[in-house]
Amino acid sequence: MTDIETSPRLWTETGFRDDEWVRVEEAEALAGQGRRIVPLGVFLSLDEARRVSLAASTGVEILPGEALDPILPCLDDLAMVVLPFPAFNDGRSFSKAELLRRRHGYRGIVRATGDVLIDLIPHMLRTGFDEMVVSNPTALARLREGRVGGLPLHYQPTARPAAPGASYSWRRQPAA
Repeated sequence: MTDIETSPRLWTETGFRDDEWVRVEEAEALAGQGRRIVPLGVFLSLDEARRVSLAASTGVEILPGEALDPILPCLDDLAMVVLPFPAFNDGRSFSKAELLRRRHGYRGIVRATGDVLIDLIPHMLRTGFDEMVVSNPTALARLREGRVGGLPLHYQPTARPAAPGASYSWRRQPAA
């Protein structure tokens, strides 16, 4: 494989695309033009007026152990929320995406980063993720081939409802 095939790529349901967002670690880097992703702590260190003025061009990364509550007042204006998957078995970001979409009505971009594997992508889409930064070679190859995978039947409710047709809806019905 070449470096191009294994370097991280931004993927959405419409395919791969160039990433216009740049990750920065300090508040001073937000002064320039363009779209920036900052850690939650950096975003919260800004005064309220600056947070509001930068929200439309700022993405906030919220680690699995961090709460969503501090960004809730800014959700209507915030351009992106980045939710990392530090390991394939850490699913806390799934819950956060679901909460952002269903409970808090967030309409901006929700991005997955970290250990994005091909078998997780259908679940990420159903829980509200819009885009994923993929670096796993198997996932990159399958996405390039248009093979997203996933199971056609779902029994858990999510931000994106299951397609009509076959389902496990009987599992959500109360017992007689």
